[in-house]
Amino acid sequence: MSSKEAEQSRHTGRTAAPLDDIAYRILDVLRDNGRVSIAALADKVGISRANAYTRVESLVHDGVITGFSARVDQAKAGLSIGALVFVTVLPQAWASFRERVLEMPDVEWCAITTGEHDAMLLIRAVDVSGVHEFSTGVIAQLPEVRTVVSVVVLDEVIRRPYLLPADLPERSLEVPLGMTRWTPASPGRDTLPPR
Repeated sequence: MSSKEAEQSRHTGRTAAPLDDIAYRILDVLRDNGRVSIAALADKVGISRANAYTRVESLVHDGVITGFSARVDQAKAGLSIGALVFVTVLPQAWASFRERVLEMPDVEWCAITTGEHDAMLLIRAVDVSGVHEFSTGVIAQLPEVRTVVSVVVLDEVIRRPYLLPADLPERSLEVPLGMTRWTPASPGRDTLPPR
């Protein structure tokens, strides 16, 4: 694999080689405690310390592990309000919108989506007026934006650091999928370069 292919693979979430059971066990342990020592990690996974160190370094190098960070209780850290901000973007303004969002410190998470809206942002604020100021005074003022809808988060029921394939249960195809509305992506979303 060339360095350009490796870089492209890292950005699209694909690895050079499929992960094996040991890699998944390492990721499972790190999900619960990212600060675990290499010795403890090796013991929990059942491999040598040298192998654990090499495996973690390889997962980082391949872009499977993208970093290590602390999990913070947002309310206790002073940001007691969360909100989902749904944005509809003008068709030719995707690249510019994406660049602007990357520069916004209020945005914890942003995803380009299918459906009625084009992007979903999770923001944090000190109070509800902060959500209003961001939604109407920052996002809605962007020339790339057509519409904005804000929804205050009342309770975050579950927040996992990440999921692994083994976490997903097998489901029977006989189970009805229920009511799902699928709206195709707007033109231009698929031409964005990967990040």
